[in-house]
Amino acid sequence: MEFRTPRLLPRISAWTDMLRVRAWVMAVLLGACLPPVPVEAAPLTLEEALATADAPHPQNRIAAAELAMARADETLAASRSDLTVNFSGALRSGRPTLGSDRWTADNEARLTLSKPLYDFGRTAHGVDAARAEVKARQEQLLDVRDQRRIAIMARFFDVLLADMRYTADNEYMAVAYVNWDDGRKRFEAGELPRAELARLESRYQEIKLRRGEDARQERLTRERLADAMNQPGKLATDLVRPKLADNAIGLPGYERLLPVALVHNRSLLALDAQVAAARQRIAAARAEGNPRVDLEVAGGDFSRRTVSRNYAGGGLVVTWPLYSGREIDAGVARARAEEEKLLAEREALRRSVAGALLDTLTEIAWLRASALPAADQAGQYRDLALERARAEYDMEYRTNLGNAMADIQTVSLQRAELEYRLALALARLAALTGQPLAALAAMPEGDNP
Repeated sequence: MEFRTPRLLPRISAWTDMLRVRAWVMAVLLGACLPPVPVEAAPLTLEEALATADAPHPQNRIAAAELAMARADETLAASRSDLTVNFSGALRSGRPTLGSDRWTADNEARLTLSKPLYDFGRTAHGVDAARAEVKARQEQLLDVRDQRRIAIMARFFDVLLADMRYTADNEYMAVAYVNWDDGRKRFEAGELPRAELARLESRYQEIKLRRGEDARQERLTRERLADAMNQPGKLATDLVRPKLADNAIGLPGYERLLPVALVHNRSLLALDAQVAAARQRIAAARAEGNPRVDLEVAGGDFSRRTVSRNYAGGGLVVTWPLYSGREIDAGVARARAEEEKLLAEREALRRSVAGALLDTLTEIAWLRASALPAADQAGQYRDLALERARAEYDMEYRTNLGNAMADIQTVSLQRAELEYRLALALARLAALTGQPLAALAAMPEGDNP
């Protein structure tokens, strides 16, 4: 051992220098990671981020405004049967046909109350169509909320991955810098060819460039997360890595989930409601040729009294459109065309939902059965490689400990990417089926795709 100690001390000193350089590089670069901007003090959790899905984001506001318009249309359709009160008056004069031929005042004031009693389906079908549109807008609003939650989750994961990617490349850059710095010393001592020194410098510059892009992505992903949370400019410094307990949840197979998706998918529910509204509009268009019965009560006063004028009166008024040209036929034809268009859109959406469901389930199955186990195996290999690098360093055979430590960061990044991809796939599955994951897990599993 006494003959190895003097040879080992320079190696330990070199490794200590490398760690010192790495600490300096990381301190400088982490300090420059994010420019000074308004930030949140407390670490942000995924639950806190998802809680902002109901915030007045532009997408939420658009969906809410469309729902408000549909409700206004419903009120407007129902108002056709409301009581109306009208006042009319006239200031005029004229020459009577009998008696004096002088101009005489012929003023009048009248108050008329009108209440539709029955219109043979016009109002009822219009109200039903408007109510169906309200239901469609309600489902669309809920669908927007589901999509907003998925978007926020994806942006949250992007930030975490950007931070991990920066950390891994920072490790590689520190190692490359030390290798390049050591190469310059060896080149000056005549122990290293110029081509090898150029290769070491090129490697360092390449990783430095990549690390600079990582720093840019750290800022951009935080901006996108803030926008998704409807908090533009309010960037989160630290994010808490979620546990993602639902990633291990059991799920039924495609054959069992497809009927659930076709019945509860929010986009399909919205189209079903729109089809129902179109059918009611067809009936309402046909009813335009039906008679209507109104109750009218009127009272007034006149400056010129005649035997043919009533100061008060009332009665039932029947209006029956005997001929209206092609107006009613055109209205019915347009309503039918709208129904056919919606039926085609619904059929296309049903196929799209079925395809998306199969794609999502197969992705979940692949991640669980193949990708994640492979990542775990790679992690175990890198752990063993790190231990071997430490042992070989201690035995003075190699000095690749720095690269082994950086490789551990890369494997952790790859594992996290797969975990986050699985979490997003499960969130899409819940949105596709319109059911929470807990409800899906309670179903019989059946055959997996």
